[in-house]
Amino acid sequence: MTKVAIRFRLNGVERELDVQPGDTLLEVLRDRLGIKSPKTGCDHGDCGTCTIFLNGRTARSCLVLAAEADGCDIVTLEGIAQHPSPLMRQLAKHNSFQCGFCAPGVVLSATELLRANPHPTRREIQEAIAGNLCRCTGYTPILEGIEAAVEAAAIDAVSGASHD
Repeated sequence: MTKVAIRFRLNGVERELDVQPGDTLLEVLRDRLGIKSPKTGCDHGDCGTCTIFLNGRTARSCLVLAAEADGCDIVTLEGIAQHPSPLMRQLAKHNSFQCGFCAPGVVLSATELLRANPHPTRREIQEAIAGNLCRCTGYTPILEGIEAAVEAAAIDAVSGASHD
């Protein structure tokens, strides 16, 4: 099989490599580039463990061919964690994750929601993270962490403070 040369930005760093036409982005990120936050879960895009940002929007990396990422901007949980946000701090404060398997999908989905809607309702938060399966927490501490981040951002907006 003929390899395909691709170029993309990964967590702020330009990357270039050759991939097989059938390689998924998840395989390339984990096996070739050592990015471990996106996990192999269901391999069907249902569980959310392989979630990344692809050109600023959440995507399931198990469903994206690596060749399709040519010219794209990719951000993983490792990239987000370089600059911890109030969301990440509140999720940690509320012990929102036990095993952490769902963390990439939850953090990126919640980040995407808060960018579009800084004051979501609980129902909107539930809808935003609905595609992320968590078997450890029962979702309550996750919801509480996201709600606390929303509240902290609202307080910061009123007081002019910033935690970043």
